[in-house]
Amino acid sequence: MVSQKRDAAIVGIYEYPKRKAPGVTALQIKAECAARALEDAGLSWGDVDGLYDAQDGAGSAGLGLAEYFGFKPNVIDTTQVGGSSYEFHAAHARRDIAAGKCKVALLTYGSTAHSDARRIGTGGGGGGGYSPGSSSPLSNMTDPWGMTLISNYGMVASRHMYQYGTTSEQLAHISVATRAHAMRNPEAVQAMKDLEFVGINEITVQDVLSSRMVADPLHLLECCMVSDGGGAVVIASPEVARNCKKKPVWIIGSGEATRYSENGSDITISAAAQSGPPAFGEAGITPAEIDIAMIYDSFTITVLVMLEDLGFCKKGEGGAFVGGERLHYKSPLKPVLNTDGGGLSSNHPGMRGIFLLLEAARQLRGESTSQVEGAKLAVAHGNGGMLATSHTGGTIILARD
Repeated sequence: MVSQKRDAAIVGIYEYPKRKAPGVTALQIKAECAARALEDAGLSWGDVDGLYDAQDGAGSAGLGLAEYFGFKPNVIDTTQVGGSSYEFHAAHARRDIAAGKCKVALLTYGSTAHSDARRIGTGGGGGGGYSPGSSSPLSNMTDPWGMTLISNYGMVASRHMYQYGTTSEQLAHISVATRAHAMRNPEAVQAMKDLEFVGINEITVQDVLSSRMVADPLHLLECCMVSDGGGAVVIASPEVARNCKKKPVWIIGSGEATRYSENGSDITISAAAQSGPPAFGEAGITPAEIDIAMIYDSFTITVLVMLEDLGFCKKGEGGAFVGGERLHYKSPLKPVLNTDGGGLSSNHPGMRGIFLLLEAARQLRGESTSQVEGAKLAVAHGNGGMLATSHTGGTIILARD
């Protein structure tokens, strides 16, 4: 085994409890989450000297946010790569801390996507609709023909089924597992009530297959919700981490990648195929050792493809891998999937990467509502952009103290 470096750790976390928050701004959500995460760590605003922001709230990203928070960071990183931004931020914070550039890094996210009635899944790459002259270089060949965000994922699912024999029944097991975990999470249950879900209960494979088709072959219960929400993560140096209120959760590996449309490329392969190997290699472990897999679940196919690409099973075998109850928190098999309920049944305010870090940290602290006994290792893998076209992958490996 490669010697695992303990050079930066998650020491503070907080998730905004509401998924429907009218009258609150994204910036207010970020500020509340930041204050509570620092409190969780036993730190103050004055301790923060690194600011990592995905430009998701008002205030000129890092520039205005530092002033709003009232501190003067030595490092400002405003990397914006969609839903995987926070995995990128965690990797960057770790590097900056190891290099002595800062000691306490703050990552925040806030969104009012539900209150703003954003048409995320039915819009184009940017979440909006097409208008003449609006096509970007990344979507000029698709926007004029009505390609929506969800249609890209439907296309990947269709190709995976054609190429490997994957079935809708197999994909449905992902929704079933995440809903089972959501029903154990009071905040997720309240979210489903606030967002007026039809049927706030555990679901079956047949429930998933009987829900209406949204983008063939993806059904309604295979699609993430659109919610408000936010969160914050505090990452600190070993010297600081050892004196925080709770045991540190160490970042022991990371990987970053981007993937885009190319002639002859396989749309069933995601950026995770590039970001995963260096993350596991740096951590000195294999996917088989991972207890908790927090995988970006915008849609069921997102999870299946990334489990394959991260090396939990061979390419094309994801359908068989996710079958039965193996992803459930009580399963004797590894890994357990999205124990907070995921984007499918807990929250998805537009960019969900920070919540992967939050729940992974909760599991390794022993604080999850679907706690896996003895959990020691977790992976948080974020996806930004859209499968089948331009997207990013960020992989973070975490270890219990």
